[in-house]
Amino acid sequence: MSIHTTAIVDPNAKIGKDVEIGPFCIVGPKVTLGDGVQLRSHVVIDTQVEVGEGCIFYPFSCISNPQDLKFKGEDSKVVIGKQTVIREYVTIQPGTEAGGMVTSVGDNCLLMALAHVAHDCHVGNNVIMANGATLAGHVTVGNHVVIGGLAAVLQFVRIGDHAMIGGMSGVTSDVIPYGHVNGGNAHLNGLNLIGLKRRGFERETIDNLLKAYNQLFEDLDGTFADRLAKVQATYKNDDIVQKMVAFIQDDASRRIMTPRT
Repeated sequence: MSIHTTAIVDPNAKIGKDVEIGPFCIVGPKVTLGDGVQLRSHVVIDTQVEVGEGCIFYPFSCISNPQDLKFKGEDSKVVIGKQTVIREYVTIQPGTEAGGMVTSVGDNCLLMALAHVAHDCHVGNNVIMANGATLAGHVTVGNHVVIGGLAAVLQFVRIGDHAMIGGMSGVTSDVIPYGHVNGGNAHLNGLNLIGLKRRGFERETIDNLLKAYNQLFEDLDGTFADRLAKVQATYKNDDIVQKMVAFIQDDASRRIMTPRT
């Protein structure tokens, strides 16, 4: 363990093996840093936080109280998985009583400079948030999602696994798994085909996803509920398509993002 002489580390903080805490960092009493964590310099973590092994925090990243007027000092927390990289000026905020008290970021994520994860968000594994990407409160992000630079996601929005959000997109509705979204007033722009190919999805799987997507959003034969039921029946043995169907069915009162008409 290496702690710079200018760092302020509360004696009640739990520090793992081979942790490096650089110049002018502040670590509060309710912080747990796993083995091999690095705080490069000027990092502030002053609320209840659990950081998994091997995470790296770059200068001026900060985990502190949520920017929520309803927050009254409740003992909420942030949980960060393993091998996640938090770049310069990133802000992450703990949960609130109204949202379950926990904000989480998964394993092997990259949060680039100035990214923001607000209270009660849940970010999956292998997620990339590019520079200036922001999540408002209560957002859920699946695994292997890429959120482009300066994109902004509205409160309570869900983003499915393997989705791609283009830079400077304003995301106000749920994004289906494998979806590709872009635009200031964001709309669904097909599937994240490049991402699917890069992650080794088989051609047959991608073809089925494309056919299911077209049935849902392009053919416009019957109501959306009818088309969804047809896709569910047609691809009942395709787990990947069924994952997209289940995401849409998960909360029927919510609005799923659609292509621009």
